[in-house]
Amino acid sequence: MTTKPRKKLIEVAIPLEEINKASAREKSIRHGHPSTMHLWWARRPLAACRAVIFAQLVDDPCAWPERFPSPGAQAEERKRLHDLIARMVPWEASNNEGILNEARFEIARSVAWGKGEEPPTKPADVLAYLQQHAPPVYDPFCGGGSIPLEAQRLGLRAYGSDLNPVAVLITKALVEIPPKFAGQKPLNPEVRAKKELIDRRWKGAQGLAEDVRYYGHWMRTEAEKRIGHLYPRAKMPDGSEAKVIAWLWTRTVRSPDPAAKGAHVPLASTFWLSRKGSKAWADFSIDDRAQDGWRFEVRLGEPPSDKAGLVKDGTVNRSGGKCLLTNSPIPYSYLRSEAMAGRFRERLMALVCDTSGGRTYVSPLSADEDLALAVEPSEAPPGVISHWPGRTNVVKYGMTTFASLFTMRQLKALTTFSDMIAEARANILAEAGHHFPKNAKSDIRPLHDGGEGAVAYADAVSLYLAFSLSKAASRNCSVAIWEPGMGRLAGAFGRQAMPMQWAFAETNPIGDAGGDISGTAVSVSEVLDR
Repeated sequence: MTTKPRKKLIEVAIPLEEINKASAREKSIRHGHPSTMHLWWARRPLAACRAVIFAQLVDDPCAWPERFPSPGAQAEERKRLHDLIARMVPWEASNNEGILNEARFEIARSVAWGKGEEPPTKPADVLAYLQQHAPPVYDPFCGGGSIPLEAQRLGLRAYGSDLNPVAVLITKALVEIPPKFAGQKPLNPEVRAKKELIDRRWKGAQGLAEDVRYYGHWMRTEAEKRIGHLYPRAKMPDGSEAKVIAWLWTRTVRSPDPAAKGAHVPLASTFWLSRKGSKAWADFSIDDRAQDGWRFEVRLGEPPSDKAGLVKDGTVNRSGGKCLLTNSPIPYSYLRSEAMAGRFRERLMALVCDTSGGRTYVSPLSADEDLALAVEPSEAPPGVISHWPGRTNVVKYGMTTFASLFTMRQLKALTTFSDMIAEARANILAEAGHHFPKNAKSDIRPLHDGGEGAVAYADAVSLYLAFSLSKAASRNCSVAIWEPGMGRLAGAFGRQAMPMQWAFAETNPIGDAGGDISGTAVSVSEVLDR
């Protein structure tokens, strides 16, 4: 017997205005949104996915003329379903069990009516019914995992895959792993030392999130002991000291003009340091005592008219570069050949410091440069960057390997954090061995083998710490930039490309600013919290 297809709500009408509004608003949500766990390019808005899945599974009232006999009755029922969608799609409704239970019931009702029966009414029974009778949701190109995540939120069986292993890992981290440890209490020593925290109810993946948060902070604290000397406080003009948030560098090249006598000159698209609030800019000054006969000094306020153009436009544009010592042009062909030959250098333009008066820009000292450039090489990640014209233009400037995207100090920090993830996993496993419920079948199986015990839990926390490190790496590299208009660091992937950056910002990975390992772990844990 063939069942006649029933017209679904999405085939007739859905409240597009409300869905579009909720989808657009998601772009500005930074705390707890799945997009903040790890960057993915074509992530679908959760609001749209939730609404579309719902509308694909719920029958339109016109499919049931015996229940809604008149056009008026159908319109009234359709409006009720549209109102539910409007309440369901906002970000604040993501974990509203009341609204989600209503949505799950409507899906179960359509499934049950199609089978000639009535649906259950209790939320737990509705979930069980959906798991057994509702059609599963398959997404063969799941990307950032939005569709499987929202299918799971609506109580449905969800299956996702992708050709890209990063996408697969993100989806597993969002959809598959958290339910394994739902209701699990945190195992870190800080929580275990407080009875009121142990005794409280930890819902969903909140316990897992708390352990990610704790060990992210532990990594930052340990890093301060091991590499803190590489990130000293800055000397302020009044003699005091301040924590450095970022070091702002510009690349330099030997001037092709013989009149420059072989001096390296700066390459920067702008010399503005801050155009937000108190303005600041890097002034290029001739100084025979300085390296290459020039130095940078931070100036506050608007630049004078004779320097305003230089500050705004820098020394590199689409036409090529310019020698600041002789004003002679530097063609791109020369810049590329010097870069490929490994003859680019770096000079500090300024330090960004955290003071009681806010962010302060400080002139660099030779000691600041010497410390950063004297860091001994660390074990570098292997791999060659493929040249994709228009996408990976760094390759044309000598950055042909992944290691070449980082300064020596950045490599030292990132390898230190990487080593500490293994140490954190050992600590977590030791704690889990004492407190995790024993299960002979799964206790010793790793996470990738379907384990749900102590070993799998240690793997899970380590995975989310690895996401935290990956997020930090996009800001701890030499293609991350400082945004003068916003007064902040911008990660490497402002768009789906890896363009050449003439000036770059080296963040302080233990400085409570962008790219701080503790901060990125908090960002990941906030996703798990929700």
